[in-house]
Amino acid sequence: MLRLIVSILIGAAITFALFVLMAELIANSARPADESKPTPVIDIVMAEPDSSTQTRSRVPPPPPPPPQQPPKLEPQEPDQADPSADGMSFNVPSVDVGGASVDIGAPGAMMRDGEATPIVRIEPKYPIEAAREGKEGWVRLSFTINEVGGVEDIEVIDAEPKRIFDREARRALSRWKYKPKIVEGKPVKQFNMKVQLDFKLEQS
Repeated sequence: MLRLIVSILIGAAITFALFVLMAELIANSARPADESKPTPVIDIVMAEPDSSTQTRSRVPPPPPPPPQQPPKLEPQEPDQADPSADGMSFNVPSVDVGGASVDIGAPGAMMRDGEATPIVRIEPKYPIEAAREGKEGWVRLSFTINEVGGVEDIEVIDAEPKRIFDREARRALSRWKYKPKIVEGKPVKQFNMKVQLDFKLEQS
């Protein structure tokens, strides 16, 4: 019985303490909040632009002058090639024009009326092995002069010795230039032209 009475008294004391605590909390929440400090006002003053400031406008550069045209070059006729072999000579006696022998000793010399005229004559190179062995000979060729004065359809008719000087003779003849044959005011091909190139070593 005593234990029950003590328990009731303790419970009543605890309940009273809780009521007092809740009353304090309610009282604190009812108080007005502390007054906040006034917010400082910041005055920003913008400086007026300087009226004396000068504005600069961009001026585009002048256009470049037009390129100058290169001077016109006058066409020049090719000169006769000089032989470069030292101690060697090449004899080109004549060109056979369909049975008529025509001397071409001087480039540019006129042939018979209407026929092709030589402009450039390239001397052949002397083969090194043949010169070293002291070999001499000749090559007889046939060819065609086309409408623009070039040489084509080169064929070796005969040679002495065989196949020693053929290549250099054909190579030199392919570089010859002619003024083409003219028939009724128009250039035409001239067939069955023949020439003999002699390969001789000069005696020192």
